[in-house]
Amino acid sequence: MNHWQIGNVSVTRIVEMEVTGGSKFILPDATREACLPIEWMQPNFMDHEGNLIMSIHALIIDTGDKRIIVDTCVGNDKERNIPSWSNLQTSFLKELEEAGYPRESIDSVMCTHLHVDHVGWNTMLVNDEWIPTFPNAQYLISEKEWIYWDKNENEDLYGPVISDSVRPVIEAGMVNFVDDHFRICDEVNLFPTPGHTPGHVSVLINSKKEMAMITGDFIHHPVQMTKTDWCSSADYDKRQGQLTRETLLEEYVDQDVLIIGTHFATPTAGYIKRLEEGGYWLDVNKF
Repeated sequence: MNHWQIGNVSVTRIVEMEVTGGSKFILPDATREACLPIEWMQPNFMDHEGNLIMSIHALIIDTGDKRIIVDTCVGNDKERNIPSWSNLQTSFLKELEEAGYPRESIDSVMCTHLHVDHVGWNTMLVNDEWIPTFPNAQYLISEKEWIYWDKNENEDLYGPVISDSVRPVIEAGMVNFVDDHFRICDEVNLFPTPGHTPGHVSVLINSKKEMAMITGDFIHHPVQMTKTDWCSSADYDKRQGQLTRETLLEEYVDQDVLIIGTHFATPTAGYIKRLEEGGYWLDVNKF
């Protein structure tokens, strides 16, 4: 578990899984041979053989008045077409409670987009029925994102993701479809980062003149800071995804804005710096 303080706002990371290797299916350009020369990624984001290290985790934003969970991982008991993600039995909810955030205490659930590893704990299986995991929360989903997936659900890709993890909370009347600049509260707002999916959003935190950004999947791994043209196989629009990534990297390079990666392995957060030879890297030395 990692913990960061941004002014009066705290952010806590709850890990579902952190794995080494097996990332080539999501970043096909990231072969061991291509990654090994990028030495700054060791030891946090790449092992000595060139295997990338990635994480699936949720992030809890606590403003003192509001508790927001951003992205809800893969979830337990879900039939998925990726064997290592299917029918998980993790201690995610227990770890959430041990961190001080029992599921009943969550006020908002924010999904940066509606892919399989970002919506799973929206629901939980009780008596063979998918029910909302966070009974007192308002679920926030980009309206643009929902319009796309409502018409383009494809269970052959990962399994019945929308059916078991999104539609149940909509049918329960717990979803607020929002625009991609929606302000959740005074300290937290969304902003559009399209390309990975049509309605993808990221999250900006601003408190006491301190700032942080939760990326979502406009960048999957820190290696894409150096290799900005390495696009995800899951990107809806690779050209737009690269443009979004390069635009934001240039905007935030050498700025005092904490970048918290939605799939970045421990230590997960850092500051964007410029490489002399071109491109960028993630400075995690403070953590």
